Amino acid sequence: MAEAGGSNIEIAHHLSEHKKPTESLNREMLEIVEAIVLAVVAIATAWSGYQAALWTGHQSELYGQADKLRVLAEGTATNANQERLYDAWVVVEWLKADAHGDKKLADLFGRRVLPEFRPAFEAWKKTDPLNNPDAPVGPSLMPQYRNAKTEEAVKLNEEATKVFDEGTVARKHSDEYVRVTVTLATVLLLMAVSQRFKTTGVRMGMTAVAAILLCLPVFQILSLPRA
Repeated sequence: MAEAGGSNIEIAHHLSEHKKPTESLNREMLEIVEAIVLAVVAIATAWSGYQAALWTGHQSELYGQADKLRVLAEGTATNANQERLYDAWVVVEWLKADAHGDKKLADLFGRRVLPEFRPAFEAWKKTDPLNNPDAPVGPSLMPQYRNAKTEEAVKLNEEATKVFDEGTVARKHSDEYVRVTVTLATVLLLMAVSQRFKTTGVRMGMTAVAAILLCLPVFQILSLPRA
């Protein structure tokens, strides 16, 4: 009986010796995996924060450009309105002089027309506006009429809108990188909590969950545009 008891103790001792290296190997592998996950989280967080900051700066720059373009557009539109008011005044004075038969004064006002307005003015005069009830009410309604400053103001406003929309897209990308950073923080929290457990199985399970969750922000970082 003594020999049997000693044999059982010896077998248990051998099993214990075999179990300890296995557990040690599992713990070492777990620590390696944890280190890799933490390294990826650190690099991804730094890159995500960097890109979020770049996109935020790009957004501010684009919004500033849009504001500048709108100011230029407003100034150009103001100049265009002043030109139209001047042309309208010249036309009114020309009509008065022509209606009173003062050819000299009418010719004087005719020469005061701005060069860009002249083609429409001359075409309108040929319609005999004083006697023809079907004539357009003014040169500005003639096909020949154009105002370069008005067209420039329209283009500036369109460009401002385009740049502003680009700024909105930049803000969207910045928000997307911020969301990635939040997800990475969740992964980091799981890793910190898992290391509080002494049981290897629990740590392995939480590390596996963290590693799976890490795939989402990594995929987003790889697919999102870079500033």
